Amino acid sequence: MRAEDRTARVRALLDAVRAEGRTALTAPEGKVVADAYGIAVPGEELATDVDGAVACAARFAGPVVMKIVSPDILHKTDAGGVVVGVEGAADVRAAFHRIIENARAYDADARIHGVQVQELLPEGQEVIVGAVTDPTFGKVVAFGLGGVLVEVLEDVTFRLAPVGPDEALSMLDSIRAAPVLRGVRGQEGVDRWAVAEQIRRVSELVADFPEIAEVDLNPVIATAHGAVAADIRVILSEAPAESRRRYSREEILASTRRLMQPRSVAVIGASNEPGKIGNSVMRNLVDGGFAGDIHPVNPRADDILGRKAYKSVTDVPGEVDVAVFAIPARFVAAALTEVGRKGIPNAVLIPSGFAETGEHALQEEIVAIGERYGVRLLGPNIYGYYSTWQDLCATFCTPYDVKGGVALTSQSGGIGMAILGFARATRTGVSAIVGLGNKSDLDEDDLLTWFGEDPHTQCIAMHLEDLKDGRAFVEAARATVPKKPVVVLKAGRTAAGAKAAGSHTGALAGDDAVYDDILRQAGVIRAPGLNDMLEYARALPVLPAPRGDNVVIITGAGGSGVLLSDAVTDNGLKLMEIPPDLDAAFRRFIPPFGAAGNPVDITGGEPPSTYEATIRLGLEDPRVHALVLGYWHTIVTPPMVFAELTARVVAEFRERGVEKPVVASLAGDVEVEEACQYLFERGVAAYPYTTEKPVAVLGAKYRWARAAGVLGGGT
Repeated sequence: MRAEDRTARVRALLDAVRAEGRTALTAPEGKVVADAYGIAVPGEELATDVDGAVACAARFAGPVVMKIVSPDILHKTDAGGVVVGVEGAADVRAAFHRIIENARAYDADARIHGVQVQELLPEGQEVIVGAVTDPTFGKVVAFGLGGVLVEVLEDVTFRLAPVGPDEALSMLDSIRAAPVLRGVRGQEGVDRWAVAEQIRRVSELVADFPEIAEVDLNPVIATAHGAVAADIRVILSEAPAESRRRYSREEILASTRRLMQPRSVAVIGASNEPGKIGNSVMRNLVDGGFAGDIHPVNPRADDILGRKAYKSVTDVPGEVDVAVFAIPARFVAAALTEVGRKGIPNAVLIPSGFAETGEHALQEEIVAIGERYGVRLLGPNIYGYYSTWQDLCATFCTPYDVKGGVALTSQSGGIGMAILGFARATRTGVSAIVGLGNKSDLDEDDLLTWFGEDPHTQCIAMHLEDLKDGRAFVEAARATVPKKPVVVLKAGRTAAGAKAAGSHTGALAGDDAVYDDILRQAGVIRAPGLNDMLEYARALPVLPAPRGDNVVIITGAGGSGVLLSDAVTDNGLKLMEIPPDLDAAFRRFIPPFGAAGNPVDITGGEPPSTYEATIRLGLEDPRVHALVLGYWHTIVTPPMVFAELTARVVAEFRERGVEKPVVASLAGDVEVEEACQYLFERGVAAYPYTTEKPVAVLGAKYRWARAAGVLGGGT
């Protein structure tokens, strides 16, 4: 069927269903949709009376399945409206009457169109194929184990719809039960391409018809010879989705460039009074050394911190790139209108008292003003932002000026301050720290687009509670990940979105399940917690990209070696099987009571020369792609001696063009803390008192390298 013919056929059907005030298609209507899109379903007919059911069943060879057809009964099994394996006229009559009686008992007011008589499919592996409308990502296609256990096992994976053939096929390998589909214990595997085609066609259907809220093929019976949906459920949305204004990449870069690299900043609500937000913002801008123009705006002051004050932002001479608001919420709309008339492209809205306190109308008002004048809004309800390479500290919080390659964002002010404290405690250099607050306009995809192009930024880490436009974020992430890592801490791991679902697929599409799969597909590194996000952000720019999968552990303590090995496995990494020649080479430096293999246990009493020789060996051998070092504090090799020799050897090899990620776990007294800081500053991600963190950051680097396509090659 031609594409235009199939869409016209389905359009006519959906319009008719809508005209009747219904949101659920009946099984026969579902078959019309399936046939139009090539979704394989069994032969079936609708019987409106018992004699018709007998005639229908006779036209199918062998036993049949009989199901109630009612627009008011979605879950047919729950209503006792399904009988499987019916054969012979007498059984067909009995099943027909039983189905009707059960349906009447389940819902006396239900409209009953008849009974669907369907050919019985052969036994096979039951899987589910479906699609839902996710509030963040829009149309999402799902695949997993099917049948009655689908909601118990929850072995399901998700992708943005539509998907191509290869991506659909990849979904079969993304569930825990993937080996079952390939065949186990002598059983044949399923026809993978047939299953993938069911996924692809469902994804095309929902992409073509935005009003389709959910599609459920459950179960799909997959065999070695095909995949057929035993049941199809289609549910329409009750209202059209709200559209969000989208900006082009060029528009985003133009406005964020002036936000992050301003030449002139106005502070609306600037103050000479200590303790006021307007005073703190002014002080941070002035004391931070911002080289551009700083214009205080306050109708009741002539001079603020030695700078001429203006009654209105419209009085400020020349162009202004950013207006920072430090006034109460009720005055923001009027001042923002003046910002718009002045032609200022960015407003940084520090004040609270908007949607977060229930003042939705007030927030909608400022958004409308921003759109009317072309002003992008950062906030409201934020701590401000830092752009360190511009010596810009536009915030009422403590200043920070350590320049580096890490860009950090947060929705929460409290998390923002945790980010600041971590950066200061670890001496992490940052390119920016940005508060997003209510995200009335500017959000993560805008900033990700900018940071992806910013030459000062090497890694982006984002704390978020939600995404306003998941597809825009995925698009920005896919453009950024090949160049630099993106780390996300998604707060609120909840399945609240599944509560009102009308299908099995919908019930499985909890918020976190969809986020997890789709962020992974976008190449984003998801951090399990705040400290993990910050450590990933700190370490990833330090570590070079690995060229292969072979990880070698060199340790001075057997206990650490075991824990490091566990951590390697937990993080999806591969311990190298040491070849005989390399094993023999390591053994030359290991005492008789040590152990080669992997981990390489050099024992704790060895001198610095043993650490150096074995580290050199790991760096020299091209078959080794990453090193995990386990140090044990002894007087024979003190912590700083270990740190200095390790940093020297790593630097020597990097000068020779041999760049491998090296991480280290240091166990010992408090001196190991200084040694770890020394190593970190010299390109080795080192941690005291833990075997988990160094391997976790190495695992994060590997996840990025795989997503960016640089594993096995250069960066």
